[in-house]
Order: sequence, then structure tokens, then C-alpha cells
Amino acid sequence: MSTEAAFIFDMDGVLVHSNPDHKKAIDIFCKRYNKSVSEEYLRQNVYGTTNREWIPKVFGELSTEEVDRLADEKEALFREIFDPEANRVPGILQFLEAGRSEGTKLAVGTSAPVENENFILERLGITGYFDVILNSSDVTHSKPHPEIYLKAIEKLGLKPTQCVVFEDSVAGVESGNRAGCKTVGITTTHTPEEMKDCAMVVKDFEGLEPAGVLDLLS
Repeated sequence: MSTEAAFIFDMDGVLVHSNPDHKKAIDIFCKRYNKSVSEEYLRQNVYGTTNREWIPKVFGELSTEEVDRLADEKEALFREIFDPEANRVPGILQFLEAGRSEGTKLAVGTSAPVENENFILERLGITGYFDVILNSSDVTHSKPHPEIYLKAIEKLGLKPTQCVVFEDSVAGVESGNRAGCKTVGITTTHTPEEMKDCAMVVKDFEGLEPAGVLDLLS
């Protein structure tokens, strides 16, 4: 089965525990413009979505150019304060290595911009593990729309029923489910109860065996 299956990973909250530093960056960014957002708002409206979606909700009607400028500013702040190596999700490197050695295809489907994607994957030294890497620039619709996972599946040359999606956000889980995949919830961002729509829920990747995850496809 391993050669006919794939694991597709979200990045923030799945490969790295980055949401606390995203929140710090958002707090600094919003204070510059006299805006404020609560943790609850972030959990329900920001995590798992693109900057082009949430920034207009906070800042009001803006041109595409203004949204892009603000998004670049916020993400530059994030990259200044975030250390990917110090915040990788426990067990992820071993899990990727095990999956790769067993012949399972690997992909990334993130709502993050390409600059963040490159920054994190390169700092972790894992870019070469993945057969397919997609980011916000590759899609028109952000999660919970299934577009990013459907595109990843197509590029992998597989069917949705051959793929397992790893997600930390409610929007991401819905995206994976709507794409027709099995989803595994990583509880770095939401509680196990909030991840109830997943086929499996785990704290992180420590002790997680690829074969056990692949059993979800049986």
C-alpha cells in the first residue's frame, strides 16, 4: 500500500509549532495600526486561512495592493521572531524519514506564503522529503475550501482515498475532509474535542508509526 499512498501536511501547527509566534507577530502588526484581535478570533478566523482573507476582516475594505503590502509586513515580522528548528513539532523528522523509507509519498499544502514556506522548510532541512509543495500562491480559494488538497492529490498522481491529510486547524480539517481524504488532527492549536471530525487525533508525531496511519485508508 505504501507506494500507492501519500501523507499531505499542513505546515504551521503541523510541521512547526508556529501559531504562538504568529500571534505575537499579529499583535505587534495590529498595534502599529491601532487594531486588536483576540485569541478566540484568531482561532476561529485566522489560523488556517490566508492573509488575503483575514486582513480585510480586521482592517476593512482595502485594495489588493494594500492587502499584499500589509501581508508582507506581517510575515516579515513573523520571520524575524520565529525559530523553526526550536519549534518543530516533536517526532516530525522521524515520521517523515519513516514514511519516506517505506515509500509513502509526501506533500505540503499550506496557506502560508511562499517566503514562509521556504524559510521554514529550509531551516528544518526537510524540503527534499516532499514530492509536492504547495502554498497560498498556488490556490484561488483558501481553506476550508478543498482546493489546495485537491491540487496536491492531482500532482501526486493519486486519488483522495489514497491520501491522509495532517492538520491542526478546524478549517484545515474541513478542507481535507471535503477533498475526500482521511484527516489526522494535531492538537497544537485546537483541543481534541474541536478536532472531532478527524479520523485520528494525536498530540504530535512522537511514537506515531506510518503503518498505523496508513491503516486509516483500509
